[in-house]
Amino acid sequence: MKTRAAVLRKSPVERPYAHTRPLSIEAVELDPPGPDELLVKIGAAGLCHSDLSVINGDRPRPVPMVLGHEAAGTVEAVGSGVRDVAPGDRVVMSFMPSCGHCLPCAEGRPALCIPGAEANGRGTLLSGERRLRCEEVQVNHHLGVSGFADYAVVSRHSAVKIEADLPMVEAALFGCAVLTGVGAVVNTCQVRPGQSVAVVGLGGVGLAAILGAIAAGAERIIAVDLSEDKLKLALLLGATEAFRAGDPDAAEKIREATRGGVDHAVEAAGSVKALDLAYRITRRGGLTASAGLAHPASQISIPAVSLVAEERTLRGSYMGSCVPSRDIPRFIALYQRGRLPVDRLLSSTGPLEEINEAFDLLDQGRVIRHVIMF
Repeated sequence: MKTRAAVLRKSPVERPYAHTRPLSIEAVELDPPGPDELLVKIGAAGLCHSDLSVINGDRPRPVPMVLGHEAAGTVEAVGSGVRDVAPGDRVVMSFMPSCGHCLPCAEGRPALCIPGAEANGRGTLLSGERRLRCEEVQVNHHLGVSGFADYAVVSRHSAVKIEADLPMVEAALFGCAVLTGVGAVVNTCQVRPGQSVAVVGLGGVGLAAILGAIAAGAERIIAVDLSEDKLKLALLLGATEAFRAGDPDAAEKIREATRGGVDHAVEAAGSVKALDLAYRITRRGGLTASAGLAHPASQISIPAVSLVAEERTLRGSYMGSCVPSRDIPRFIALYQRGRLPVDRLLSSTGPLEEINEAFDLLDQGRVIRHVIMF
């Protein structure tokens, strides 16, 4: 079948994207779903810095590629072997498919699935196949989703079935921003009621982490960012204090305000400077979690003795250390009960034709989450 899709044909691409047009809206050929795969009609797809990092070259991926990994839609058809999902079901996509058999999957850590990571790096589905073509040239999938399109074929292991009463524009946010940000707090850090949490970097993931800290019962929630507007939004969402990341005395001020540092600090900016700040404001015996994807060439430097003498923990958090089939439904349930107001992360919506202009807004920090509506 033919479908409209936003195709990236080269990377990196210079800014502003409204002029350079890195994403072209094209008619591409989409093959039917193979074994253990789904054909999904996309309802909504959010713009994320992980998409932006492919456009600007920070995260190299094979091109041509249809971008988009934070998406929700309705199942149109299923491939052979699919028994637990049917046409008409609504699904949220997960950007890391899990095979269920490798060692990380067997340990209950599907975010670290080895075949899933290899498939994502190659630009294929979990099966190793590509279902996208343009003029007989194979087109790569982005993180197994390629949600910037009217239709997508995804692995059954890249989709989580949800209840039908959740609007698509809100459902899409659970596929990345909420999964990564809330998961970093409740899964990676395992924040307990009464503890203190700092979040450094207030994009969609960071602000979702703020919401996660509130839902987890944290007593003090410190918001840290370069943007005054984002700090104000974090306070409106429920952060108890806000500090400018650009202040050279920020770490000292936060440590003083928290009497030695926070129990947990989450870095969500994808920046070495942000991670360094997060580590410096974590107390003795505390945990620093890095949920932002820095440039692959970036290196960090920390005082090695602090790991021992202060019993510090520095931990990575990919996809919020989530089990999507478990966590997406429970995060949605929290949202529907009013305890996780993720709809407040939505800045704007627009059509697929305006996607390049929307990426300019994201790149300039003028939106938290812009969602493409189909």
